[in-house]
Amino acid sequence: MYVILFSQKMPRPEIGDGSKSPAELPDKSDALEKGSTVLPAVSTMDLMDDKQDVEEDDPWDIPELQDTGVKWSELDTKGKVLRVLMAIGKFIVLLGLLYLFVCSLDILSSAFQLVGGKAAGDIFKDNAVLSNPVAGLVIGLMVTVLVQSSSTSSSIVVSMVSSGLLQVKYAVPIIMGTNIGTSVTNTIVAMMQAGDRNEFRRAFGGATVHDFFNWLSVIILLPLEVASGFLYKLTKLLIDSFHIESGENAPDLLNVITDPLTDSIIQLDKSVISDIATGDPAAKNKSLIKVWCKTNTTTTLQNVTVPGQDNCTSIEFCWTDGNVTWTLMNVTKKINLERCKHIFANTTLPDLAVGLILLVLSLLILCTCLILIVKLLNSMLKGQVAIVIKKILNTDFPFPFGWVTGYLAIVVGAGMTFIVQSSSVFTSAITPLVGIGVITIERAYPLTLGSNIGTTTTAILAAMASPPETLGNSLQIAFCHFFFNIAGIIIWYPIPFMRVPIRLAKALGNRTAKYRWFAVFYLILCFLVLPLVVFGLSLAGWQVLAGVGVPILVLVILVIIVNILQSHRPRWLPPVLRTWNFLPHWMHSLSPMDRMVTAMTAFCSRRCCCCCTYYCAACFLFLHPVFLCQKNLFKCLFFSICNYEMTALLRLCIKEILKCILHVASVEVSNS
Repeated sequence: MYVILFSQKMPRPEIGDGSKSPAELPDKSDALEKGSTVLPAVSTMDLMDDKQDVEEDDPWDIPELQDTGVKWSELDTKGKVLRVLMAIGKFIVLLGLLYLFVCSLDILSSAFQLVGGKAAGDIFKDNAVLSNPVAGLVIGLMVTVLVQSSSTSSSIVVSMVSSGLLQVKYAVPIIMGTNIGTSVTNTIVAMMQAGDRNEFRRAFGGATVHDFFNWLSVIILLPLEVASGFLYKLTKLLIDSFHIESGENAPDLLNVITDPLTDSIIQLDKSVISDIATGDPAAKNKSLIKVWCKTNTTTTLQNVTVPGQDNCTSIEFCWTDGNVTWTLMNVTKKINLERCKHIFANTTLPDLAVGLILLVLSLLILCTCLILIVKLLNSMLKGQVAIVIKKILNTDFPFPFGWVTGYLAIVVGAGMTFIVQSSSVFTSAITPLVGIGVITIERAYPLTLGSNIGTTTTAILAAMASPPETLGNSLQIAFCHFFFNIAGIIIWYPIPFMRVPIRLAKALGNRTAKYRWFAVFYLILCFLVLPLVVFGLSLAGWQVLAGVGVPILVLVILVIIVNILQSHRPRWLPPVLRTWNFLPHWMHSLSPMDRMVTAMTAFCSRRCCCCCTYYCAACFLFLHPVFLCQKNLFKCLFFSICNYEMTALLRLCIKEILKCILHVASVEVSNS
């Protein structure tokens, strides 16, 4: 076996004239005996083993969950029975937590609609802005982020198209924006696993692979759609080629289970947002909270006053009495029959107040359920159970059918999303599984692509239930959404080299694992700052947008090319570009920003303790008016989140927040 000795470098004898023979070379044994250090010998086999160890430490590899419990073979009969009962109990608790998790997502969506639903409707009113494809894209994104539901924003677009306020070709960029906006939910869910760096790395990467797929698809397909209109023409041809008639509504699957709980908490009249978007002035004064669940509409012929004889229905049914003109006219009235039975049915609070209460409550339930689900899965997925589940989920079919596995995962993702009827729910459910290492990011990617397809099939079924006068437009918009996702999958999945979203998500996951505050920065930048900047530039005109955007885009492309060459072909670059060290440190490293964030959190730990305690106490003392209660409640949340190490203080704040919410709920129940 060859042995490699690590020692001091010795001069190599020159070959040729004047060189010394080996016998004439000086003996170095004395020098070695006098104190020269010789590092231990290491075999090449050991070096290969070390290399394998380094490769096994890849943070993206699935971790092995160690089973520290007693082996099954070592248990007596009583122990085996108890273990089986414990496993059944854990499974039941897991199902209960998943149920609450899905319900909290539904309530979170309702809360966002109460807080920003009317503003979302107002955004859609400016038709001149919507005709700008870039502005339409940003509006679709922002509205979906506001209402936390792509189906709601899509229904607004369908209502506007059906009423003639918006053309279908202008609605396509808005649908692309809704596709991006719906991916923010699972990104927020991934942030709940920030406690463990490796879990957070995998969870955030698994969540943002959805973001990158949507963004990259829009970057390619939006200019193509603006230039050629291929989605509009393809779906128009499809609608005109088939005689499609109205059908039944999409079947309620998961909603049958979750609606009893969510409907007992809050019910919304989502038609108000659509009415605001279509320009109904009376809708602005309506509440989104549904009060009457059963109504009856009656039409009667009544005598009514009109401004003049020109407004009469006919000359025969028109007469004057002094200065008043009367006519017979059909009058439609809505008779309220039965009130809704939810907590806020009789509330006197404005929509904003109810939305803020539900927002805090749903976030608390969401975080609690997610933490408990992760801990429960960690306790269940150990030993042989974990090995079997990981093999089933992550193993490819045998050669030569390994390529089929990914497409089967797409079908599974589409089917599961069709069952739960929400891509946000499905992707949010698999995010913690990626975090704890049950599913690899390579397997989560096709599942996520399938969820995009599944949510569009649900929209197609919902569109087929539209009335005949709006059926064509509704179906065309739903098909535009469907073929947009199909085109994105064709670009970014079949060829392994083109699966760029996976590599980008891993790079972002590595960055956020090192600097966890960067996750918040990413959310604010990608879903708020960047869309608003692009929106403002697009309103100024395409010349301004191109003048600012093209140089930035060229700079980004150059930086990407230089980064690739630095990693793979540094010799092709001039010496100054082989590293970014010639730039100021803050321009190529997040370390200076990290030090600043650390200093800010340290300041919060010293200064905010008394403030948080004060505002939590104020939240409980100022029981009514509720506005002040909510103001103090959110200040309490801000100061406690400001320093995530203050665990005891955070518990105190959550306790006082729950007291505040329970008090408001009890007041509303007593009023009802």
